[in-house]
Amino acid sequence: MKKLGLKGDKFRRKSRKYSSYKGPVGNIAKNLINRRFHTNVSHQKLTTDITEFKCLDGMKLYLNPIMDMFNGEILSFGISSRPTLDLVLKPLEEALIIVKDSKYRTTIHSDQGWHYQHNKWVKTLKENKVFQSMSRKGNCIDNSPIENLFSLLKQEMYYGEARCSFEDLKKKIEDYIEYYNNKRIKQKLAGMSPIQYRIHTSQLAA
Repeated sequence: MKKLGLKGDKFRRKSRKYSSYKGPVGNIAKNLINRRFHTNVSHQKLTTDITEFKCLDGMKLYLNPIMDMFNGEILSFGISSRPTLDLVLKPLEEALIIVKDSKYRTTIHSDQGWHYQHNKWVKTLKENKVFQSMSRKGNCIDNSPIENLFSLLKQEMYYGEARCSFEDLKKKIEDYIEYYNNKRIKQKLAGMSPIQYRIHTSQLAA
């Protein structure tokens, strides 16, 4: 590729990392996960973060998924043109319904963004008996599973593509998440998609 002057557009970072950090404006939780990302139990360890996309006409799109570290499955997600509190609270409410019957108490891990320090976020977790965990400031490796998801998503459906409207990009992301959960296989999941793997392991445990 170097001899031919070729460059891989899909594997070059083209957008800055969105940061919602505004200092200690609320609760700073301990790093309970502490890079122990692996788990053999679904819904035991969740992770979340916000990433930013650029659209046509200077608009931006913000995505907030909640991912299960067990199999990489995206349990819920929010999409908005602004990084509001609802962007994280609505997916949280959806995820809590999914994990309410978890065999073990759930922990959700995030960075120190203001959304995750907010009283409503903290209160919702406590009311649902979910542990809160936070990365250390400026340590993206502390939340590498969700960072890897963002990198993969952008490489496969965003980088190297022409910019489109907010609504078109929203549809593309929704379609990609559907594909990612149900059809995109992973070697570490024995060649299965996240949902296929969850179903397979639950049947083995039954």
